[in-house]
Amino acid sequence: MKRKWRSIALLTLMFSAVSMVAYADSPSDVAEKPSIAAGSPPIFYGSPTSSIASGVIVPEGAAYLYTSGTVPPVINRNGKTVYGRYGDTKTQAIGTLKAIERQLKEQGLSMKDVVYLRAYLTPDAAMDGAFDYNGWFEAYAQFFNNEQNPVKPARSTVGVASLVNSDWLIEIEAVAVYSSK
Repeated sequence: MKRKWRSIALLTLMFSAVSMVAYADSPSDVAEKPSIAAGSPPIFYGSPTSSIASGVIVPEGAAYLYTSGTVPPVINRNGKTVYGRYGDTKTQAIGTLKAIERQLKEQGLSMKDVVYLRAYLTPDAAMDGAFDYNGWFEAYAQFFNNEQNPVKPARSTVGVASLVNSDWLIEIEAVAVYSSK
């Protein structure tokens, strides 16, 4: 009897595996890869009313530049508080985005070439431990989705417990694409 149940269990498992493979290989379930000519600019898609893109399609063969987490510059080494040394979240974000802008320029790129941003925010003690998302969003608006730079990169904003330096309220990573714009 045990042997019969073991055989039934084994057959059920095998049929399940075959079914999953057949389902995964079904052509009707596979999305077609978008066709974008090499050298074309990336295609940003999503809601026209959103300040960020839902996603970005990058042409085949495009080269990427990934920045490491970029952190705020010191504004006053002798400052008595976080705000005195680095500023609030908005000030730190602006300083960080300017640093990213310089990195991009050194590599022949600009903020118009950015396709993705990830920002890490820490709680702000001066705001009762709340995350200053609005400060980040206001800084972002000075660099993206505006008259000087209409690009709306895809973006993630993540609240974290801390960063390497306890004075930092934000750290930002950027991905840019070389294109023939």
